[in-house]
Amino acid sequence: MRLVSTADRRKRSTSSSHSASASSPGFTRDQVVLASLIGFMTVVGGLLWLLDGAPAPKTGGVRLPALVAAAGPSSLETVFDLDAPIEPGRWQGIVIHHSASPHGSGETLDREHRAIGLNGLGYHFVIGNGNGASDGELHVARRWLDQASGAHTAGDQGDWYNINTVGICLVGDGDRRDFTPAQIQRLVQTVNELQRRLDIPASQVRLHRELAGTTSPGLRFPAASFREQLLP
Repeated sequence: MRLVSTADRRKRSTSSSHSASASSPGFTRDQVVLASLIGFMTVVGGLLWLLDGAPAPKTGGVRLPALVAAAGPSSLETVFDLDAPIEPGRWQGIVIHHSASPHGSGETLDREHRAIGLNGLGYHFVIGNGNGASDGELHVARRWLDQASGAHTAGDQGDWYNINTVGICLVGDGDRRDFTPAQIQRLVQTVNELQRRLDIPASQVRLHRELAGTTSPGLRFPAASFREQLLP
């Protein structure tokens, strides 16, 4: 391998720049690539911002998300320990998702969602898989604490589901590997409690793939056994 000196690199860079300017009176290749990237990011961010049509949860003076320990069938009373009462009929369904990533937590997903233009974590609950958050750990997001609409469902009826349903995300890639028993146990427990408290029938507990062009919560999600454990 021949080492190239700094002077040679500068000389070649200058020569390439002159050549590019002579052959192309418009933008250089790097400028075109950069402009395309910025345009793509802007379009994607704009679409997701439109999906997140609800007002952002307040950023000041809001409680930090609560964490419910995974060990044992502990009560979910803290999930309903809210500053304001839940309006009757406010929530009409539940949508189950996966993060499509092998690891993560409520906090990391919150940062990712903000980075792409959402007003914070789009889900109301996140259930950890032991890689980034404890296995079966339930992250109660500010959207739930504030009783704010979600930003979790795509598709033709996405707006309705984001406004009227509770979004629950399992950390993991359900297309590649199974979710942990602790995750599924926590999911069933959480969904059952939401059904009971909010009077949501099993028919209104939906998988994201039933509503949009996605495989979420993954092809390996145990849909049949999950539905067997739902309340009527």
